[in-house]
Amino acid sequence: MHECPPARHRAARVVRIAQLVTLPLVLVGPQAHAAPSGQPPLPRFNVLTYHDNNARTGWDNRETQLTPATVNVRQFGKIGFFPVDGKVDAQPLYVSAVHIHDRSVRVLYVATEADRLYALNAQTGATLWEDTLLRAGETPSDDRHCSQVRPTIGVTATPVIDLSDGTRGTIFAVAMSKDARGSYHQRLYALDLATGAERPGSPVTIRATYPGTGDSSHDGQVIFNPAQYKERPGLLLLRGVVYTFWSSNCDHRPYTGWVIGYEAQGLSGQRVLDLTPNGHDGAIWASGAGPAAGPGGHIYFLDGNGSFGRRLNTRGFPIDHDFGNAFIRLSVSGGQIRVSDYFNMDNTRAESRADEDLGSGGALVLPPLRDRHGRIRKLALGAGKDGHIYVVNRDDMGGFHPDRNEIWQELPHALRGPEFGMPAYFDHEIYFGAVGEPIRAFRMHHAQLSPQPASVTQNRFPYPGATPGISSDGNRDGIVWAVANTNPAVLYAYRARNLAHELYNSNEAGRRDQFGPGNKFITPTIAQGRVYVGTRDGVAVFGRLHLMPRRNTKPQGRASALRKRP
Repeated sequence: MHECPPARHRAARVVRIAQLVTLPLVLVGPQAHAAPSGQPPLPRFNVLTYHDNNARTGWDNRETQLTPATVNVRQFGKIGFFPVDGKVDAQPLYVSAVHIHDRSVRVLYVATEADRLYALNAQTGATLWEDTLLRAGETPSDDRHCSQVRPTIGVTATPVIDLSDGTRGTIFAVAMSKDARGSYHQRLYALDLATGAERPGSPVTIRATYPGTGDSSHDGQVIFNPAQYKERPGLLLLRGVVYTFWSSNCDHRPYTGWVIGYEAQGLSGQRVLDLTPNGHDGAIWASGAGPAAGPGGHIYFLDGNGSFGRRLNTRGFPIDHDFGNAFIRLSVSGGQIRVSDYFNMDNTRAESRADEDLGSGGALVLPPLRDRHGRIRKLALGAGKDGHIYVVNRDDMGGFHPDRNEIWQELPHALRGPEFGMPAYFDHEIYFGAVGEPIRAFRMHHAQLSPQPASVTQNRFPYPGATPGISSDGNRDGIVWAVANTNPAVLYAYRARNLAHELYNSNEAGRRDQFGPGNKFITPTIAQGRVYVGTRDGVAVFGRLHLMPRRNTKPQGRASALRKRP
């Protein structure tokens, strides 16, 4: 899928653990005290995975500080910038209370394409710990002669956090690297949230085989070649298993479509599925969106262009087990992953040949909705390069029919550009930001999506469009946040009920709130009165201007403990 539109020795790894007195970032804008200590504490809200939750709604419904009354150029703006050592392609994650140095701290976790993971004080930007995910003599991978992730490939996918693993919680991340011999490596790491120390079994080198005769097969087994893939879709933690989903480097064959999972405790018990084991292509891209999961434990995502077997068995499934360019549901039982249902469009082969596949977008699992007869419907939806919105019944996704599409609802060309991201959900409204288009809000009524948008933004979003995020206080004070990949990049805020009402954009105050050129697939993180935006060299921080902490004018030492591992 082209993304352009139409060793025996372990590392000398070093983890730097800084004291809370570490020199904070230089804050910008007016100086002011933090909120008075007499105020009630903010409700705790954590962003532990891509787009806030496993349904991938992108909705923070416990935001009390950011409202349509307070988000404007006079009261809201850039309040800081947290520099790091590489591109931030993964969405920053947020934990409202991590116990570090006998204090409870709000922590922002930031991964970079330089193969480094940071734990930053989310209020001040102070480095609490930082960790290199490289082994001795290694560097981040080169870009593999592909324009999708440049100039290096390190940590591309959004990590995932498990607060219940270990005594203080664990963060999981996949890192790609290259050694001095020119060999490539893909490893899954598990690090302690408070210290960055490796958890038992970390890291695991990702290796896999799967029965088949497709690309990269030998003697009836398809072999996972780490050089041919990058882990772009966000990681998924589901029922104690961390799942990874693999993108190709552009469309450089040979490659197929891999899903590989490991038990969170100990990174053992590998689960493997290849989606095109007897064909080729079918990688999982999703423009960085993490595959979604429903309450029943099923996994949903949109697969990229690739082999699809039109010869079906009695259940309507491809005889050769190739599911390229499909809307897929996975189930897991007995340690085995399988495709338990799917939908593929009637013109799937033409779409794959034209590189107009479904797999450029991410899937969203909707909450239970009542149809016009009062029956509960369990739905999921997504869109790709053809601009159609596909809504599927999660209990019966529709399969494949060569002369028609039998799904819950299809809105042909509802998006007038390709979708390179994923929608967000807020109280029966779905928000899409396709390439070159405004963000469009479609309303759900009686479990049906409105054929025409209820509202649209007045501005358009250049390639790759936008993946919106939502903040609200319950169902009140909804705000849609989105980042435009321009130079300079722009953070926008709109009223969720009327996208034509723009509340704020980061160009309004001239240079005060600007934060450099755009970063392709970045998704804003909204948490406890702040909006965090990944950039090419750090994280821009936005919030209410009068709530900024006073700048610390006293130089302070960077007290660090260095821990080397054999």
